[in-house]
Amino acid sequence: MTKVLVVEGDPQVSTALARTLGDDGHDVEITDDLRSVLERLDAGQADWDVVVLDAASLKMAGAGRLDSLLVGSSSAMRRMRSALERLAGQDVSILIEGERGSGKELVARALHDRGPRRAKRFVALHCGAIPAALIDSELFGHVKGAFTGATGDRPGVFVEADGGTLFLDEIGDLPLVVQARLLRVLQESEVRPVGGGSERKVDARVIAATDVDLTTAVEQGKFREDLFYRLNVVVLQVPPLRDRLDDLPLLAAHFLKKHGGEKAPSLSPDALEAMSSYAWPGNVRELENAMEHASALHHSDVIGHESLPATITRGSAPPTHSDGSANGHPQPLTEAKRQAGAAFEKRYLVSTMERAKGSVSEAARLAVLDRTNFRRLLQRHGLDAMTFKAQ
Repeated sequence: MTKVLVVEGDPQVSTALARTLGDDGHDVEITDDLRSVLERLDAGQADWDVVVLDAASLKMAGAGRLDSLLVGSSSAMRRMRSALERLAGQDVSILIEGERGSGKELVARALHDRGPRRAKRFVALHCGAIPAALIDSELFGHVKGAFTGATGDRPGVFVEADGGTLFLDEIGDLPLVVQARLLRVLQESEVRPVGGGSERKVDARVIAATDVDLTTAVEQGKFREDLFYRLNVVVLQVPPLRDRLDDLPLLAAHFLKKHGGEKAPSLSPDALEAMSSYAWPGNVRELENAMEHASALHHSDVIGHESLPATITRGSAPPTHSDGSANGHPQPLTEAKRQAGAAFEKRYLVSTMERAKGSVSEAARLAVLDRTNFRRLLQRHGLDAMTFKAQ
């Protein structure tokens, strides 16, 4: 029996929802203590199989928070959410560091959505995508006739984000001359459009992000030291996907549902194994693209290894022999140990589930783990509890 927790926002809606779930044979509990639910999920202490939020409680949780909360439950993401909670209400400059595709903009949006400026705009500018000749206009705006093609006034992102949050992605790509003008705006809270004769006061929280080491860029003279210290009040590190592989099954399921709808396919054990052995250089963005690719090519309710992009199947680890070699070739010790450990963990889970006759609660008790973490291990290895109940 599936244990379902309904988080109440609108009592009438949540009561009707709980009644329907109960009629379908689920074990249903209702609570209106959203904060406690979020804290238990963050700490990995939840004992429900599914958490359901009605429209009102979803609004209370905040879409950005809920998305990251449900999709990421690894220790790395729990630490990230804890930092977000502490920083959201503080109007300090934040520098987000992380590889491309790791979700830096999502972190910035979460900070905005949870902070006191959430009623105002969140404006994002990807500095590396703007030609050097146009970056001043994008940042600070321009007046009509300021340059060829300036057929009207343009406010610029600082004015657009006035009262809200301005997210400057790939800040390390800004030319040095623009860095100097950006520093002045941050210091004076005033912006002058290109071709304009007067300044305008602006009040925007600036969150910057980079995938390069700005400390090294400062040492090489590619980034202004004074601007670096202005932006570098608090640093948030977004972990790459390879460092949070425990989240892979949940993330994959999230993207499959996003692109496949309510009847989205699931992943076969061999597909999940290939994905778990892949390095994911493009991080979460690459994973979403891979799930969209697989959704388009699959022919059944289960996505097999063959439906994954070739880059993943080529980049996943080949079968490993007991001596740590792969296809007859020795592997690095660390990789051989990782694969051996993963194989042992899967064998242990299978054996324990067989002893528990498919009961996740009993298997977790035998393994001396809480049920949530045990279920997460089953998902990581593509194991379905129902297959053991049939044995």
